[in-house]
Amino acid sequence: MSAVTEIPSIATASEASQVDRRTTILRILTIVTILAVAGGLYMALGYARTDVFQGEVQRIFYIHVASFAGAFVAFCAPVLGGIMYLRTRNVKWDTLALAGVEVGTMLALLNLVTGIIWSRPSWNTWWAWDVRPTTALISVLTYCAYLMLRNAIDNPDTRRRFASVYGILAITTVILTFIVIRLTPNTIHPAVIGPSPQNATAQLEFGDTIKATLGMNSAIWSILVPITLIWWRIRLGNLAERVQVLKAQLVEK
Repeated sequence: MSAVTEIPSIATASEASQVDRRTTILRILTIVTILAVAGGLYMALGYARTDVFQGEVQRIFYIHVASFAGAFVAFCAPVLGGIMYLRTRNVKWDTLALAGVEVGTMLALLNLVTGIIWSRPSWNTWWAWDVRPTTALISVLTYCAYLMLRNAIDNPDTRRRFASVYGILAITTVILTFIVIRLTPNTIHPAVIGPSPQNATAQLEFGDTIKATLGMNSAIWSILVPITLIWWRIRLGNLAERVQVLKAQLVEK
């Protein structure tokens, strides 16, 4: 009888140890991410030289481009989570998908806001209905609709199933936003990656310090930032699930 009672305690201790280990790793990752973002901002504001054509306003490009890269990575999470949930019906994949959408939407909004700030001195307007910002706006609205869809469906299984399919299909809007300036010549938005006629129109000049700063910030925001934020959001989602289970148990009692 004593052996039987000891097994749950050992299992519980093992699970607690794993949780503590993951928490430690996440805290270290969070500190590294904060330091990396701070370092990237220092490079953007101090290390990179001032662009000869656009002046100081060009520095916002380092966050504008990097936040889009981070949003793209985050929006890959609902694709992976949606596919795996439809195959396994495991709730953890739906939690991953939801976390990816929320983090990706936040980063995509940051990309839109920084673009609006840049366009005012560059295009003499806060918003130009150019194909690139327009498709970026459509992408954000698409993922906002994803969140609204989840809240509108009461049945958990139906909600997760519909959200999985929606999250898989919604990535097409992000891909379109990335390639649209390569598909149409009627755009004034510069193509940051590779040469294009739009670069000459927008008068962009990428020197060594500008390339290094843009590359460093893009790496930080596309790797550390989305992974850290998604991990924290998953932990919050798991905690919310446990709270719901405890509430249901109390109601039954």
